[in-house]
Amino acid sequence: MYLVLIAWLYVTLLMAVAEAASPGGTLLGAAVTFVSYGLLPAGILGYILATPARKRALRARRAAEQARWDARQASAVEPDAGGHAPAAAEPGGVAPVREEA
Repeated sequence: MYLVLIAWLYVTLLMAVAEAASPGGTLLGAAVTFVSYGLLPAGILGYILATPARKRALRARRAAEQARWDARQASAVEPDAGGHAPAAAEPGGVAPVREEA
């Protein structure tokens, strides 16, 4: 993929040099030629061709995050996971305070 893009940019660079070196050509025309025939199409093509790699990377990142989350959930200890019965309420707690009438 990158070889085709590099070759295309090389060809368009030579087109721009030829336009700048011609008797009726200008540097502005060479720059417009290089950008419009070279950089813009190469950027669009590179973006389109890299889409599967971006999707694979996104899936791998999501799978890694899911695995980390699953590991954290598996290692978390629940409050009554010890197998013992829960403790009973302690007798003689604090008496409620009432207003005097």
